[in-house]
Amino acid sequence: MVNKLYVVTPRGFCAGVEMAIKALTWMLKIYDEPVYCYHEIVHNDWIVEKFKKKNVIFIENTDELPKDSIVMLSAHGTAPKIEENFKNISMTSVNSVCPLVTKVHHEAKKFSENGKQIIYVGHKNHDEAIGALGVAPENMHLVESVDDIKKINLENNDVALLAQTTLAMSEWEPILNKAKEEFNNLDLPRKSDLCYATTNRQKALINISKNVDVVLVVGSSTSSNTKALVTTIKNLGKEAHRIETLKDLELLNLEYKNVAITAGASAPEHIVNEISNFLNPENLEYYIDTEEEEYFPLPKELRSNISSLTGLLTTMFPMNDVEPVNSISKDKSWSATEALSSL
Repeated sequence: MVNKLYVVTPRGFCAGVEMAIKALTWMLKIYDEPVYCYHEIVHNDWIVEKFKKKNVIFIENTDELPKDSIVMLSAHGTAPKIEENFKNISMTSVNSVCPLVTKVHHEAKKFSENGKQIIYVGHKNHDEAIGALGVAPENMHLVESVDDIKKINLENNDVALLAQTTLAMSEWEPILNKAKEEFNNLDLPRKSDLCYATTNRQKALINISKNVDVVLVVGSSTSSNTKALVTTIKNLGKEAHRIETLKDLELLNLEYKNVAITAGASAPEHIVNEISNFLNPENLEYYIDTEEEEYFPLPKELRSNISSLTGLLTTMFPMNDVEPVNSISKDKSWSATEALSSL
C-alpha cells in the first residue's frame, strides 16, 4: 500500500486541449459523415481511439483527404501552405490550433519578414515543430540541444529565438543561455513561448517533489509535455514514471512510499482517478499549487458554421423555443470531459 498520495493541481487538460476536443466533438454532432483530422487532435492514445470509434479519420497529409470532405486541423498547428491545401480540397476546414502555438507562428512570420534568421528550439518530427518550421522554412533552424547551437552558422546580429510551447524548462533554459552567449543582439518574443500549462505543471511538481519518493505522470508516449514532466523530476534526482494504464504499475514498487500523481496537458482525468483508486493510499492529499482559469473559445470557422446552422433551424422551426443546454454561447461552461462523455 502507498503511504501517502499527493494528487497534484494543476494537471490534465489545458485550455488548448479543452478547445480542440470540444471542437472535434461539435464537428461529429453537426456533420453526418466522416470527419477527417490532420494529425492526432491531441497527443493522447485514449482520446484518439475514442474519436476513431466515432467516425473520425486521422490523416498525415493532404493526399489522404477526399475532395469536398470535412477536415479539422489539430491543436499543434499547421504550416500555412498545408492549411491552404486543405482549404482547397475540403468542403469545410476548421483549424483547432492552440492560440499559444498561433502566437509562435506570428512571431516566426514577423521575424522572417524583418530579415531575421530564426533558431527554433523543439523536437524533430513533433507535429508542433513541423507546423512552426513551415511558417518560414527558409529562415528557420531547428535545434534540440546546446550542441546544436554550435553547428549552425548564422549572422551574429540577425538572429531570433523561438520555442516549441511544450518544452521542459530544463530543455529551454540552457539553449536560451547559450544562444545569448553566441549572438550579441538576439531577438526574443516579449513573452515566453513556453505554454503556461506546461510551465505550471512543471513548477507544481518541483514544489511537491521534496515531499515524495516517486512521481507518476499520466500521459501518452507521443505527448511532449508529458515527457517534459518526467524529465523535470528526473533532473531533480527523483524517481519518475510515465504511465498510461493500470498495467504500467505492475513493475513499480510503490509500497510504503510517498507518491505524487499528475497528468500531462492532454491526459483525461478518469485515468488519474483509476490509478489513484488502485493505489489505495493510507493517506490522500489534494495538493493545489496553482489554479488555472484560462479559456480559449472554439475556432472561428466552427462558431460561424454552428451559428449559420442555428439560424437555419430557427427559420425552419420558429415555434421551437427550447433552450439548448450546450450552445455555443455556453461553451465556457461545457468541459472537454463532458464532451467526450457525450460521444
